[in-house]
Amino acid sequence: MEKSNKFAWTWTIKPECLEEYVQMHLEPWADVLEEHRRAGIRNYSIFQNGTQFFYCFECDDVEAACAYIDKSEACNRWNAITSKMVEGSFDFGEAQPIKPMREVFYLK
Repeated sequence: MEKSNKFAWTWTIKPECLEEYVQMHLEPWADVLEEHRRAGIRNYSIFQNGTQFFYCFECDDVEAACAYIDKSEACNRWNAITSKMVEGSFDFGEAQPIKPMREVFYLK
């Protein structure tokens, strides 16, 4: 199967943080958006199902993008807030801060 350049994962947000987490993503900081673009991330979507969130973006080099984001002052300020809202790991400095989902189908 041909693979896409998509990267996807899920996170669960703590129920007591749900409203703030959603609000932050409805009004994202312009500098954080720009840093994601500079990292090579595009077509980024987040979908919500209760406290479960599904994240998907396209990127030609995910490792380089994550390394760029990890060094971004703006993204680190954002992550300092949102990391407390996520159940589980949020540290992009870890070997695998998120568990990527396996792509099993791609329609070009």
